[in-house]
This record gives sequence, structure tokens and C-alpha cells, in this order.
Amino acid sequence: MRHPSEESDMSKYFDDLETRSADERAAAIAQALPRQIERAQALPGYAATLSGVDPAAIRGADDLATLPVLRKSDLGRAQAAHAPLGGLTTRNASGFAHVFQSPGPIYEPGGDSHDWWRMGRFLKACGVGKGDIVQNCFGYHLTPAGMIFENGARTVGAAVLPAGTGQTELQVTAARDVGATTYAGTPDYLKVILDKAEAMGVRLGFTKAAVGGGALFPSLRQDYADRGIACLQCYATADLGNIAYESAAMEGMIVDEQVIVEIVTPGTGTPVAPGEVGEVVVTTLNRDYPLIRFATGDLSAVMPGESPCGRTNLRIKGWMGRADQTTKIKGMFVRPEQVAALVEKHDEIVKARVVASREGEMDVMTVRIEAEGGDEISFARSVIDVLKMKGAVDVVAPGSLPKDGLVIEDQRSYD
Repeated sequence: MRHPSEESDMSKYFDDLETRSADERAAAIAQALPRQIERAQALPGYAATLSGVDPAAIRGADDLATLPVLRKSDLGRAQAAHAPLGGLTTRNASGFAHVFQSPGPIYEPGGDSHDWWRMGRFLKACGVGKGDIVQNCFGYHLTPAGMIFENGARTVGAAVLPAGTGQTELQVTAARDVGATTYAGTPDYLKVILDKAEAMGVRLGFTKAAVGGGALFPSLRQDYADRGIACLQCYATADLGNIAYESAAMEGMIVDEQVIVEIVTPGTGTPVAPGEVGEVVVTTLNRDYPLIRFATGDLSAVMPGESPCGRTNLRIKGWMGRADQTTKIKGMFVRPEQVAALVEKHDEIVKARVVASREGEMDVMTVRIEAEGGDEISFARSVIDVLKMKGAVDVVAPGSLPKDGLVIEDQRSYD
């Protein structure tokens, strides 16, 4: 049953799945989920974890809770045993449109069929469609974010300017020349473009922004609103594609129709009580890449009720931190094992600590290094090599860093 206020206007929705009743949605999942479990059981990557499971008994989130959790570290081990995609896909690597590499390295498949990454619903909720030109400032090199958003833009009929990252002055020129109406990228890079445009005396035509890959701080969203740009965010990962997204109601994030989200006690597969904060675990109904109970490492919580926009699926509060110390800075994850690799790279380094902070509306990374001697320039080069981004380097005397077990410290406020 559709939300009463939406009977006369379904055009703002991607499809009518978004306004299903809870019973209709549960019945559809009860049919689709057993088939997905059976599909996964046929794959070598699931031979150990799903052996003996009766697919017919797995019909919803409560039943999924009886299955083991799949973690990022499990993907690495699976890909070492069954290169390159871990025996977790229903096609060979050559059968996909793309194969991507994320830090680890971890390899992810990518498709180019209709809304393969499920980004269409988010862009539709942003008001993006035919007549729009999306300036896609997500990366196209190795990692999948650029293609995830491009696939979504094509799904809703928008044209794409594949801008990628960097070269801000050229970004401004291109946005002006082609008449880009929509920005897609990390939350803070749009401000860099807008500020550069002002400095150049260029007026841009952005009215919409679809962002992800980092926290959208309220002050930054307001800055965009003051410039006439409506900015909404999604929650997506390289492995899963889109998981949840904001609508114009801006009350939490609505879970996509082709995934099942659980909130569990971090480090376990045990669901928390409704409303409690826990780790986000996702099962996708993607036939090509059936990830079953994939633990994202992100924290969130379920919100009660339905969105005022008329979409009826489960809502989560959005990103509320990491279940481990892994932290996203400038749209890229920094992991504890990367910090350990930095320490191992130089004999002089005793200990290191990555500090994430904010300067204005921009993420700042500072790497504090305890070292006896050594070359700060060499340390800075290693930071780029190991952490895959530039950061300030602060060399301190041995014994100076806190002894609190943290190797990644997030000083940013998310209020």
C-alpha cells in the first residue's frame, strides 16, 4: 500500500518499490533471499561458511542472524585462494564490465547494466534526471566510486562530465562551459570548486549536489544551501554499492530496496536492540556478487517510523563512526595496518599516530611520528606512498605520543 500523499505523484520516485508496505517488502524478500543464499552456496568462496545451510529457511533479517558475518579481511583471504575475486561472484572477472582495486589490495567487480550499483534511487531523490549534466568528481582511477556514480547518472537519464579529482581550475572552466547542473563527489571538494570559481570571477550553474565518501557536516550543507545548492548524501561502499541515501526530507537515510541491513554488536553477528548503535551488516540481492552479511565496519542505528517523503523502507541514522579505528579522511579510508606499515618502513620510527581534524570545511590529516633522527621529507614521501594521500608530518621525541592504544585519532566533530 502506497503512502497516501504519494498516490497522485509517483514521478519523484525511482520506482514503486520505494513506497511498498512493510508486508509487501517482507514477502518479496522472503522469495528473493533464499534464491540468493542458494546462489552463494554454489560459489567456492562460500563453501565453508554456508555449507549445510537450508536456503529455504533464510527468509529475512532474523534468519540471516543465524549465519556467519563476512568481513573485509575475509575478502582478502578469499581472493588469495581464488584470485582475483575470491570465488564470491557468479561470473568470471572477464565477464564484468570493470574490475577495480581498493587498498589492501582488494578487488571488486563492477557492472554497467541498469542501476547495477543501485545509485539511481539516490540520484532520483536528489532530483537528478533528464536535462541534467552531472560533474562527477569521484575518482575513476582503480577505485570504483567514479563508475558507481556514472552508472547511477545514466540510469536516471542525466549526462556525465567525468571530471575525476583535482585540477580545480579546469573543473571550474569545464563546469561553466558545459553548463553542469549537478555536482557528484566528496562533500568538501565542491566548496573548493565554488571558492575557486569565485576567485576566478566565474558563475557556476550547480543547483544540486549528490555527495558521499565522507561526512557532510551541517555547516557545509548550510554553506551550499546559502549558494542555492541542495546537497544530499548517500552511504555506499566499493564492495556493496549504495546502501542507503537521504531524501529531501533529510531525516535519516533510507535503506535501498535491493539490500538487507542489520545493526549488530561490533565484532559479532548479534543484532542489537532497535535504536541502539551498532555495526552495519549488509546482505545484497545483487545476482552477480551475492555478498551475504558483509560487515562494513561502520556504526549506525535504526530510526523508528517512515520518512516524511513517502519512502517506506527502514531508515538508519547515517554514518556514526567506525567499529574499529579505520577512519575515512578526504574520502579515503586509513586503516591501522597502513599505520603499522609506515612504522615498519623506517628503522628510525618508533611509533606513529594519524590525526584527522578539520580546517574550515576541509579534512586535514596530520601524521605524528615518534622517531630518533630520520628525515622528515623522507617520512612525508612514505606517508603518501603508504597512506595514499598527502598529510602534514609532525616528528616528536620517543615517548611523546599518548599511550592509549590509538593509532588513528579522529578529532572531528560530527554534531
